[in-house]
Amino acid sequence: MAAKIVRLGTARSKDEGLRIGTVRRPPRGVPKAEFASQDWYDVWYPNLAPSLETMKLGQSVESDKDWAVFSKKYRSEMNEPDASRSLDLLAALSHQANFAMGCYCENENRCHRSLLRSLLSDRGAIIS
Repeated sequence: MAAKIVRLGTARSKDEGLRIGTVRRPPRGVPKAEFASQDWYDVWYPNLAPSLETMKLGQSVESDKDWAVFSKKYRSEMNEPDASRSLDLLAALSHQANFAMGCYCENENRCHRSLLRSLLSDRGAIIS
């Protein structure tokens, strides 16, 4: 069993399990009934998405310094009690079930997906 970190809207891999959208907003122009069938996500869980302010900060990243500022701010948000408990739960679930989580960004290296991967790994999650 394991968690995967994916780009939403991409083809699902074999045995991926439930796909969780850790995004602030649903995909534009896609009917809600088609989110899962179009490989966006099965469950929308914005609790692990960056806040609107932090998301805008992340979208404006142009340098390693900008990325460090975004990373610090997002990690701080994920240390809040509700987000932290969600990460603990997902890390524990990764030992019992397959699931995937992610967002829309093309480049994971400059996206909160990479930070989610790290935060879950720090909690002992099995990441494939």
